[in-house]
Amino acid sequence: MSLVGWLFCSLGTLILLIAALGLLRLPDALTRQHAATKAATLGVSLFAIGSALIIGDAAWTWRILVLLGLLFATLPIASHALARAAVGEAIRKAAANEDATAPQESRPLP
Repeated sequence: MSLVGWLFCSLGTLILLIAALGLLRLPDALTRQHAATKAATLGVSLFAIGSALIIGDAAWTWRILVLLGLLFATLPIASHALARAAVGEAIRKAAANEDATAPQESRPLP
């Protein structure tokens, strides 16, 4: 089981590195958020399962399963909150650009 555990840990680490690269290279907030949350969930899950297989102790395995449950419960909520914030910011920027480019009312000079 130790070899399988190390393979899971290595694969999880590789996925986390790819997610970090995605954070640096992707163009906008929504795609960066997608890379951060989806790949991080998979990478951390694989790493935690690999750790449980390496340790092999039932007490630690339960703790790791609780950790995975918390991750699966909270990461989608955090992802949704980040996406809403990014969309709200984009809407505010678009409204500010419309105000800046709108024609000004002409008033006679005093």
